[in-house]
Amino acid sequence: MKTTLQILPEIDPERKKLLLSFQKKVMIKFKNLSLLNLALMHRSLSNESGYKFNNERLEFLGDAILGAVTATLLYETLRDKNEGELAKIKSVVVSEEVLSGIARELQIDTILLLGRGEDLSGGRTKKAILADALEALIGALYLDSGYKPIYGFVSRIILPEINRVLDNRHFQDYKSLLQELSQRLTKTYPVYRLLKRSGPEHDRFFWVEVQVNSQHFGPGTGRNKKSAEQAAAKIAFETLSQLPRESNPRESDPREQI
Repeated sequence: MKTTLQILPEIDPERKKLLLSFQKKVMIKFKNLSLLNLALMHRSLSNESGYKFNNERLEFLGDAILGAVTATLLYETLRDKNEGELAKIKSVVVSEEVLSGIARELQIDTILLLGRGEDLSGGRTKKAILADALEALIGALYLDSGYKPIYGFVSRIILPEINRVLDNRHFQDYKSLLQELSQRLTKTYPVYRLLKRSGPEHDRFFWVEVQVNSQHFGPGTGRNKKSAEQAAAKIAFETLSQLPRESNPRESDPREQI
């Protein structure tokens, strides 16, 4: 019985050159470049061409490996944190938002293999696709080289994100921040409205606006309704926070006129 790797097509010289350059740049090395190539194959490629393989199974594996290594790093480096605190930090550093940012820094977007339709629709910029590809890369490196190399790789990309969380330089819950600001300024709660959504069930895109008193902000966009609401809340919070306040506390705050 043939294994998956035995029936993967050969990599052409130009593609091989790109993969070798990529792994050198991100300081990893595959014994079998076919695994690295497979990690970069989005399902849209197989949907259009009928090609049998894509990176979804590697993504499944990589997600588990990433979680295990990240949990180990947190356990070993943050000895003063309890379980709840560690879990909160982990949820941030392995989030789609953070992983997609890491993928862009590694320039994974430049070597992804996408179907033509997905590529033309901006697939290389989609956070979900980038985050999934990074997880697939982690899964592929684990299969190719074992735990020690993948531990080193994940440590290099995740420890800086852990430090950002500890320094409060990471993800902000803008919905909570906006709610506090809105209550303080207008005595009202923000109201979110879904403007539209597009795409098939497995690949949706959402547009959401938020209303604070009588003023509308947005739209915020995201791969799910929650992230689109966060994006709209960020627009509103940053706008309202930057409005000038009157120096005389007895005079009305301009933001109260919203």
